[in-house]
Amino acid sequence: MTFRAAAGLRLDHFLQQQFPETSRSRLQQWIKAGRVWVNGAPAKAGSILREGDEIAAEPAPAPPLHAEPEEIPLDLLYADADLVAVNKPAGMVVHAGAGVRSATLVNALLHHFGQLSTAGGTDRPGIVHRLDKETSGVILVARNDRAHQALAAQFADRSVRKVYLALVHGAVRGEQGRIDTPVARDPVRRVRMTTRLGSGRTALSEYRVVRRLPHHTLLEVRIGTGRTHQIRVHLASIGHPVAGDRLYGAPAGAPFPRFFLHAASIGFAHPASGEWMEIEAPLPGELEQWLACL
Repeated sequence: MTFRAAAGLRLDHFLQQQFPETSRSRLQQWIKAGRVWVNGAPAKAGSILREGDEIAAEPAPAPPLHAEPEEIPLDLLYADADLVAVNKPAGMVVHAGAGVRSATLVNALLHHFGQLSTAGGTDRPGIVHRLDKETSGVILVARNDRAHQALAAQFADRSVRKVYLALVHGAVRGEQGRIDTPVARDPVRRVRMTTRLGSGRTALSEYRVVRRLPHHTLLEVRIGTGRTHQIRVHLASIGHPVAGDRLYGAPAGAPFPRFFLHAASIGFAHPASGEWMEIEAPLPGELEQWLACL
């Protein structure tokens, strides 16, 4: 891969912009291994780039991940032989990835249950869907491959009913609304998603007002798709960023070090019996306190 640089950036910082899902330490390993060139020559991670420099990179394949059990507390909402529903706290990553290899939900699940489905691979056993690190709430996990495949099919055909609670800035017009703008990776800030390109993956979010506060609105949001950052970018696109979500335009000054987004419930057909189930996760104490502050 070849890129053109702007002046003044360190080489490793420039690469971080181009590969936002790769940790900086891994990028520095590429540089040390001679997989990155500036104007055809090897360079150091701290090299300062000049306008028009040509940077070529040959990404190294990531080492295989294998999740290991770790003794981490879990808030279990439901468990049987086929599936588990967990109330994930804000701040916990679902599975290992760029820069994260331990203390994940998967590590905790393996300690508590031993065996999970293998359909998702050895790095993310049991994981059928995900929540952002700072989003709390209910998440489903498959304990065997048959359950995994049945649940994955429901997510694929959009029959799963996912409901979130989001506190947003400003007074939302009307009592309900629908946002169906496509979501794509932001070409400038690669850690963000955007709706401004007019292209991307289909996304559907529907909301209704639960409570109006002096400078905020509490919404119930149902999503028909599960795109990266979907609720956050959709609500920001209509001028109402999620409270505390600085990445998508929320002002500074949130009373707690997270944003106010919680996966409140999920409805699905049980993968073995076909019985419809609704599992709810109570609003975390810090979000209750946040509402009390307002």
